[in-house]
Amino acid sequence: MDLDEIYNLIADDMAEVNTTIRERLSSEVVLINQVGGYIINSGGKRLRPVLTLLCARALGYQGRQHINVAALVEFIHTATLLHDDVVDASELRRGKETANALWGNEASVLVGDFLYTRAFQMMVDVDSMRVMSILAEATNIISEGEVLQLLNCHDADTTEQRYLDVIRYKTAKLFEAAARLSAILAGHDETVEQAMAAYGMHLGTAFQLVDDVLDYSGATGEIGKNIGDDLAEGKPTLPLIHAMRTGNAEQADAVRRAIEKDGRDAIDAVREAIESTGALDYTAQSARDEAARARDALKAIPDSPYKEGLTALATFSVDRSF
Repeated sequence: MDLDEIYNLIADDMAEVNTTIRERLSSEVVLINQVGGYIINSGGKRLRPVLTLLCARALGYQGRQHINVAALVEFIHTATLLHDDVVDASELRRGKETANALWGNEASVLVGDFLYTRAFQMMVDVDSMRVMSILAEATNIISEGEVLQLLNCHDADTTEQRYLDVIRYKTAKLFEAAARLSAILAGHDETVEQAMAAYGMHLGTAFQLVDDVLDYSGATGEIGKNIGDDLAEGKPTLPLIHAMRTGNAEQADAVRRAIEKDGRDAIDAVREAIESTGALDYTAQSARDEAARARDALKAIPDSPYKEGLTALATFSVDRSF
């Protein structure tokens, strides 16, 4: 099953999610409509809403609240993107200029705040304390992940475990919450709820690890951002950590200097160290291991085309080039 076939499984639900996003994004403040609409409609994969919808259908949910949950999860994700791009001073996302590059940092931060608060309004509409509790916790943990990542920036002594903690807080937590919420909406027991949470967490981790690989191996036109952006921001991602750990003294020193101060200026030396130490292969294998754990978690739910879609989504997360 390819990505188009995955999307086709939930095409009707996704159309409703997109309608809900447009309706709930609307504001009397024109700038909110401009900035929010720009990033919401800038070509993202809508992976988190897709995950929410697939999980709900795989678990037999027949109600309508999964539409609201999918939309508000996308709002939370979009808010983090707006804030991330300001913190990272990014100029390119999804192949287009970032909102902060077009409208400035102030507008991006404030519209991000609007999206967060609109998401919490939508949580109230779902009318479930469990849903609110899980999303409130997830949003708080994502914020902690942002701060952890900030602390790791330009720190060449960041360990693999510290970096994985950032991924699980900053990226995987929202995947985990989206999958868990579907089990709650469908009224399943704790065993299924935990299985779906594990699926989402491992899927999100795999997805981010592949992003780490693509930052050094992808093409700008495909991945939608400038190659070496993470290095320019001093982020010690897993390929760099592995290259420093396993490379010779000269390679380790080159990577260390790049993380601490040289940034993208040292991209050629860093790429050589990454290539010669097999750092991209190591990171890609870590991603494949996470995807395998995600697929294994699906053993707790019955077979269906939607379960096949979730399995295929885990495979896509590691086989993609964008």
